[in-house]
Amino acid sequence: MATSVANTEPIAPGLFTWPSNDPRLLGSKCQNCGVVIFPAQSSCPACSSTDTKTIELERKGKLWTYTIQGFLPNRPPYEGPETAQTFKPFGVGYVELADQTRVETRIKTNDVSKLKIGMDMELVVEKFIERDGKDIVAYFFQPVGER
Repeated sequence: MATSVANTEPIAPGLFTWPSNDPRLLGSKCQNCGVVIFPAQSSCPACSSTDTKTIELERKGKLWTYTIQGFLPNRPPYEGPETAQTFKPFGVGYVELADQTRVETRIKTNDVSKLKIGMDMELVVEKFIERDGKDIVAYFFQPVGER
């Protein structure tokens, strides 16, 4: 984990454990039908049960699908750190967490041309932006072993 917990806060409450040396995304599991979803919800989208339990999701998964974001997203609502001058294309996709769910994510990589469906990915929580003098951390997935 590259971000110190001092003077940081998560981009939104309830998305992942923070502060943590081993951060995990927080999903929910339906106690009625077993469906796992992210982010955590108080009811099940599959069976409508309200008997759900918050669970920590796996840190590793497989890249299920992706695309390359080739232009600066509209502001607002996007709060990213890029400007028209500093923007570089980045990956956006879904990572499949075995026996759990698929997570939509921004993909951190040094080379978007090396992304391949089915490759091993791992969760990272890092500084994304600065807001009101605080470092705002967000979750990303990156290829396993890439730093």
